[in-house]
Amino acid sequence: MTISIGNDHAGTDYKFAIVIYLESKGYKVINHGTNSNNSVDYADFVHPVAQDVEDNISQYGILICGSANGVAMTANKHQKVRAGLCWNKEITHLTRSHNNANVICIPARFTAIHQAVEMVEEFLNTEFEGGRHQDRIDKIPLSC
Repeated sequence: MTISIGNDHAGTDYKFAIVIYLESKGYKVINHGTNSNNSVDYADFVHPVAQDVEDNISQYGILICGSANGVAMTANKHQKVRAGLCWNKEITHLTRSHNNANVICIPARFTAIHQAVEMVEEFLNTEFEGGRHQDRIDKIPLSC
């Protein structure tokens, strides 16, 4: 399975830890994030991750910034992306099981690195429940 990851300067250390975890589990990782702690614009790193998910290059995306709000808002501009802002394992579980999120957005300034890795693990190991939740998801995209 291929996973795309992106981050701004607030999420660099988190990204490195998550990539180590993912690669240890055999995942292929496409890194679209900055490798520096110097200030950058998060959208420059979000769109490539969201595009990978939208184009089925990656099955899932991981985005990390200070609050995760900016990356979530940006990723959700892509029609086939369902990006969920997650700050603990319970929210992560619901984001996958009820919303079939295909991108997890992690707030680096409000979680510890070990929590972020645990959330990624939960995200990848949680199945979508379907049923009534699929009916709701079908109503998300706008027709243009």
